Amino acid sequence: MEDYHKPDQQTVQALRNIANRLRINSIKATTAAGSGYPTSCCSVAEIMSVLFFHTMKYRPEDPRSFNNDRFILSKGHAAPALYSMWVETGFLKESDLLSLCQVDSSLEGHPTPVSQTSRITPVCFLIQTQRCVCVFQKQQFVDVTTGSLGQGLGVACGMAYTGKYFDKSSYRVYCLLGDGEMSEGSVWEAMSFASYYQLDNLVAIMDINRLGQSDPAPLQHHVEKYQRRCEAFGWHAIIVDGHSVEELCKALNQPRHQPTAIIAKTIKGKGIPAAEDKLGWHAKALPKDMAEMVMKDLQSRITSSSKHLYPPSPIEDSPPVSLRNIRMPSAPSYKPGEKIATRKAYGMALAKLGRYNERVVVLDGDTNNLTCSEIFKNEHPNRFVECYIAQQNMVTVAMGCAARERNLVFASTLASFFTRAYDQIRMAAISESNINLCGSHCGLSTGEEGPSLMGLEDMAMFRALPRATIFYPSDGVSTEKAVELAATTKGVCYIRTSRQDNSIIYNSNEDFHVGQAKVVFQSKDDQVTVVAAGVIVHEALAAAEHLKKERISVRVIDPFTIKPLDIKTIIDHARVTRGRVLTVEDHYYEGGLGEAVSSAVVNESGFNLHRLAVSHIPRSGKPHELMKIYGIDRDAIAQAVRKMLSSSANAK
Repeated sequence: MEDYHKPDQQTVQALRNIANRLRINSIKATTAAGSGYPTSCCSVAEIMSVLFFHTMKYRPEDPRSFNNDRFILSKGHAAPALYSMWVETGFLKESDLLSLCQVDSSLEGHPTPVSQTSRITPVCFLIQTQRCVCVFQKQQFVDVTTGSLGQGLGVACGMAYTGKYFDKSSYRVYCLLGDGEMSEGSVWEAMSFASYYQLDNLVAIMDINRLGQSDPAPLQHHVEKYQRRCEAFGWHAIIVDGHSVEELCKALNQPRHQPTAIIAKTIKGKGIPAAEDKLGWHAKALPKDMAEMVMKDLQSRITSSSKHLYPPSPIEDSPPVSLRNIRMPSAPSYKPGEKIATRKAYGMALAKLGRYNERVVVLDGDTNNLTCSEIFKNEHPNRFVECYIAQQNMVTVAMGCAARERNLVFASTLASFFTRAYDQIRMAAISESNINLCGSHCGLSTGEEGPSLMGLEDMAMFRALPRATIFYPSDGVSTEKAVELAATTKGVCYIRTSRQDNSIIYNSNEDFHVGQAKVVFQSKDDQVTVVAAGVIVHEALAAAEHLKKERISVRVIDPFTIKPLDIKTIIDHARVTRGRVLTVEDHYYEGGLGEAVSSAVVNESGFNLHRLAVSHIPRSGKPHELMKIYGIDRDAIAQAVRKMLSSSANAK
């Protein structure tokens, strides 16, 4: 085989020794924790050893170097194996492993990259320990959280795409999967993506250890079936004995002209005689006496070797990237009264931002002519990634593209389709991944398409995510500002856009901030505060103008961001209108704007809150017809205001 140099026997023995030390340390850590997956760790020991000390090129003292090869542990329950491998590199101390899963440890049950200091501080205060103040540090060798299975390969695809097409660099991406997660459709979405884009810098290693959580995996040890499936998806697939260091070295050193799948036949619990290839041991730590006996046996298999292995150094050819201080080059150019859909303003804003920074990258799921990301695609085709109708994979690819701050990533599809990818979005939030998602065609404004394409639960989804930011712009100016702010806001950002054209209501020099609402209509005699967002702002303004003729004055607030919500502005202005607040939204009652405002004022006295939202599964129709039928249009708003004032008068 060209360029393949068979490792000498000393190297082979050193790799076997590392594999057995990995088994020992994984057992030691999980037994100390009383929790974990030692049998899953033991099946990958030789795979990890060869990857980290023979194949991958990286600097062990700098795990996040952008020149390093990348590694994603998709089967996140084998985390102790990953931690043990970083002990071998010298980055972690062996004693660190004994803190696995402890509340004051950064070594969690599944790999997590985020610093948890801010979340754990109250716990530290309650348990009054001195040692948990400073131990929570960003886990430098983990790029994204894994544990919800079937997602790692999509992230690896995003990293590999970035390496090949954006960085144009030498680093490779390796993803270790379990056979259980091969039942997930998202894995095959990623397989298809990698093949289509010829990601020859991507290697998927499949740990085929036969056994799942409660039953054997569907294909068990029929590795040739995995091979045929991978080949059908356009991958080069190689079957190996996953416990043979020599076979792994050879397979991982093959020249690559397409994505490669290493199908490693392994034994679950390898090295633990009582658990080898037996059901009932998944997610079970070994009892202490059993662990000691097994570790003693494994230690006896480690032979003295004078050879110390070091990871190969990476090629230093990745370009430096700066994502700091990203701003629009100029103010929005819209004029008051001009009409434009927020989805189109989104596409125009992306294209504009892309002119200013060459690392702005846009993904879409075969809806770019609907989300209007095609405007970016037409202007910056080399930075547009078509993910086709595979929304789960699109989100994980976005995470991979954004990892290590290599790109500023926006991904768009219809708002309703993000429900399919909610687990991926949830994992992005846990990873504190900086990705920006845009959901177009939200609410009843989707109109004739009917309820299956109406995003009416999307705000509830994103409100439930920790640290997520939800932008809900109401016109072209605020949409452009939302895109600009999302570019510099950490964490998952969601921009909610609409299908129909609406008038520009803000001046181009209007200043916008995350968590800062706008009062768009007011007078000194206002009697009710109406809180509305997106297309409903325009309905609220029309209702306000109509009520004005009846000598009823209302104040209209556009929150701009639903999360974080500008609670102070809403409460302050509601007090002026004697606590009367009406929320109106193009969303179901559950989890949207109304509930956000309700939560904000729940402890305030003297407030009278009424809510208008979509109460039933809607049907097809013209947007204005649907808003009228489901009681969120200008007439419904005006009627609700009259009713609130009438009730107040009767109460007196």
